[in-house]
This record gives sequence, C-alpha cells and structure tokens, in this order.
Amino acid sequence: MDKLSHRLATANDLPALKTLMNAAIAQLLPAFLPPAEVEASFAVMGLDTQLIEDGTYFVVELEGEIAGCGGWSRRATLFGGNHTAGRDARLLDPKSEPARVRAMYTSPAFTRRGVGRRILEICEAAARAEGFTSVELGATMGGKPLYAACGYNPIELMMVPTPGGVTVPILRMGKPI
Repeated sequence: MDKLSHRLATANDLPALKTLMNAAIAQLLPAFLPPAEVEASFAVMGLDTQLIEDGTYFVVELEGEIAGCGGWSRRATLFGGNHTAGRDARLLDPKSEPARVRAMYTSPAFTRRGVGRRILEICEAAARAEGFTSVELGATMGGKPLYAACGYNPIELMMVPTPGGVTVPILRMGKPI
C-alpha cells in the first residue's frame, strides 16, 4: 500500500480541492449514475468551507500530491457544499446525535489505493475523541460500496431534487464508532 499522509485542509487548498471534487464527480460517478444525474450531482455536492473553518476537514496526500479529501462535522448538515439548499449549522449533541462524515472525494488518479478508508479512519477517530459514539453520512452511489465495506449500514434512500428538476440519489448510512 502507498505511503499516505494527511493534514488539516486550509483556505489555501480551496482551488485544488474544488478541482479534485469536480474531477471525482465527473469521472467516477458515471459508472453508477446516468449522465443527467451525474450532471445534477454538481448542484448537490461540492465544497463546504464550514468544514475547513471548523478544523475538521482533511487532505490526504501521496508524495505531496492531493490524493483525496474528506472530513467530519459536529454540525447537523448531512451533505452538500456551500451552494446546497437545506444546510443546518446547528451543533450536534455528541451524547444523543451522530457526528457527520462529510465531503469525501478521491482523485480519479488515486482510486482503489486506500484513500477513502484512510479518510474514514481519521474522521471516525476525531469524532470519537470529541465524545461521539456514532457517525452518519450521505453516500453517493459511487461511495456506497466503500462505506458498506467499512461497516456503514443503510438508513434511508433520499432522492434529492436539484434546480434543474433532476433528482440525485443519496443514501444516508451510519455506524457506531
């Protein structure tokens, strides 16, 4: 396995992260969704700068190149970027609510190399350290196999409407940590 490293994302990473996220949506989702749903996914997913501001978003690198990114949140929003409708910045209660794993993306050049698993491990450990005992996430159909392999169970299939009228499937999944 490759020698992956990780660090907290900063505002300086924003352009590279946006490029990586767009490439992941455009190049990895077509294996799981029809073209209209892939295109509509750009309205549902993307960069959430609140995660970077909160210090809960990570960059995973291999030899200085960004291989992936992802984070966790102590806020109620389950998925989406700055532009996504329905965001909720309310702080979660770790005693009674699950933390959120958010905005996980792997560069198309680094798939199947442990990047997603590494991000999940980092996020779960950080959430556990803050007193959370479970986590939830909103999985794309492309992410669902990874999350299932890492012990996440389906909770609810959501058909998320977009401004263009196309709905995008997002599977809410969770697990104890």
